Amino acid sequence: MDLIRNYFEKSFELNDQEWEFFSSKLIKRDFPKKHILLKPGQIENYLSFIQKGIVRFYIPKENNDLTFSFAFENNFVSGYNSFLTQTPSTYYIETLTETNLWQLTYDDLQEIYQKTKIGNAIGRHASEQLFLKKIQRELSLLSETPEQRYKNLFSNQIELIKHIPLKYIASYIGVTPQALSRIRRRIS
Repeated sequence: MDLIRNYFEKSFELNDQEWEFFSSKLIKRDFPKKHILLKPGQIENYLSFIQKGIVRFYIPKENNDLTFSFAFENNFVSGYNSFLTQTPSTYYIETLTETNLWQLTYDDLQEIYQKTKIGNAIGRHASEQLFLKKIQRELSLLSETPEQRYKNLFSNQIELIKHIPLKYIASYIGVTPQALSRIRRRIS
């Protein structure tokens, strides 16, 4: 739990009383590899912080899933549009590795917003991080080559490539697995 406090304190100061109230609402949950956290038709009830693990977002297709996002350690993960609107999700969220999450329910977050001054800062920070990730992804798809997207995906966490099947990476950068193989050969 100190990991989360340290994460937030990089952006703003938390007093002990507000932290105690906030942290009392956090639920630590451990998930095995390949566990479905959210599926189409379910309403996302959690805003989660990844302590350990890798998560992918995808839409199933007949031949290959369409992977449109990954989330890594020390980041937030949520079917955020479903969470905010409390409407059913249209996609899956799945763990790719054993994953440890600190989760906050929608109702608990609303209570934190109402009862603490820092709650809105925490919520704003989480939503800003999720928004920035989304806009970076969109800009990447519009302005970068698949090779650049591949390099950027692992620029800060190259060791993670061992944990993500290549077919998911290919889908994420918008190429076939064969084209990804050619990109990887060129980079090596």
